[in-house]
Amino acid sequence: MTRVTDRWMLLGALVLAAVWTVLGLGIEHGGGVLGTASPPFVMGWVPRIDVWALAAVAVLGALVAAGPALLVVRLPAFLAATTALALGAALALNAARSGTHGWWAIFDTRPGGSFEAKNEYLPGLPALSYGPRFFLDRFAELVPAMPVNVAGHPPGLLLGVDALGLSTPRRLAALCIAAAAATAPLTWALARGLGAGAARARVAGLLAAASPGLLLFGATSADAVYAALGTATAALLVRRGRAAPAAGTLLLAVAAFCSWALLALGAFAVLVVARRDGLRRAAVLAVACAVPFLVLNGALAAAVGYDPVGTLRATEGVYRRSVAEVRPWWFWSLGSPVAWGVSGGLAVTGAWLVAVRRRDTAALALAAIVVIASAAGFTKAETERIWLIFAAPACAAAAAVLPPRALRIVLLALAVQALATQLLFETVW
Repeated sequence: MTRVTDRWMLLGALVLAAVWTVLGLGIEHGGGVLGTASPPFVMGWVPRIDVWALAAVAVLGALVAAGPALLVVRLPAFLAATTALALGAALALNAARSGTHGWWAIFDTRPGGSFEAKNEYLPGLPALSYGPRFFLDRFAELVPAMPVNVAGHPPGLLLGVDALGLSTPRRLAALCIAAAAATAPLTWALARGLGAGAARARVAGLLAAASPGLLLFGATSADAVYAALGTATAALLVRRGRAAPAAGTLLLAVAAFCSWALLALGAFAVLVVARRDGLRRAAVLAVACAVPFLVLNGALAAAVGYDPVGTLRATEGVYRRSVAEVRPWWFWSLGSPVAWGVSGGLAVTGAWLVAVRRRDTAALALAAIVVIASAAGFTKAETERIWLIFAAPACAAAAAVLPPRALRIVLLALAVQALATQLLFETVW
């Protein structure tokens, strides 16, 4: 009876996603305005193939073939192999349309690069020409003049890009690609922290390695850095004991200085602890998360004049005056989770929904975060990229209900979806 109910629920979710997609495409093609070319997605139908597609088939095939065997090898070998496969899959897949230029095209502002490059991070580096102190002191005032992706976040990542000398498209892309590959083993760590057994934690890591969202929208966008930061933070915060959560609170402060959205991973951890260990421990963790965040922002305000409140207000103002103005809440309140769920992998999202129905702690915590994020309306569309920070919790929750014996067929489904999406659609990132 349980399996029958699961199947009906999954069928209902699939029908709802299909209906919402048809509705969005119909409104947009009928002259309505929903704010993307193919709502609820940002991608467009532009089939294209490069000889690198053969490499993508080979690497993805290796990931599918090796997956079950990696469940029983020694842990160091598993972590190394999973990272290598995630890296190889990301590189080969993102070259499958236009060759190796696809690895860094999103940051390339020259002719032949991406039309989106002007909105990315490198055009914001001149703001640091007077030094980090001046930049932080004036950041809230600079936000309206910054590229969209810089304006949409706190200054942490741009400071890091400048400090590391990542001033070219290739260098910045290398950071993003490395972060995307690291998210797979970090997902294993998150699953272990959530209490998963050895085999299911490895399943979670392999699901992340094959996730279409992380492969397609992670390796070629700075959101891969946020995904890695958020996954590492959550992996520390959900562990029992004192040392790991304490380290997690410090990392959360740094992560939230790069992206406001990463505070959601702190909330995810608090919800997990509330259900697993009780409200008292959750309250302690919530306070522990708040203190380093407030101290860091307060210290920067006192030392260099950084205005976190003014920055948040300026960011919200930029967002409200952007394309979000023409993206109606009624459509995107459901369209955003549909786009995220589909792009993250139908198999992963389906398993996560089953885990929600079975009241898995991590699955329920993530569901609460997704519902709040959707209802708040601050992220309307582009969640294929922006919600990459939720990919690891989804994979960890999915692994809780996916039997290891089903791993190969699930990895195959994810690989086929990722390759088909890459070859048939222009995904921007």
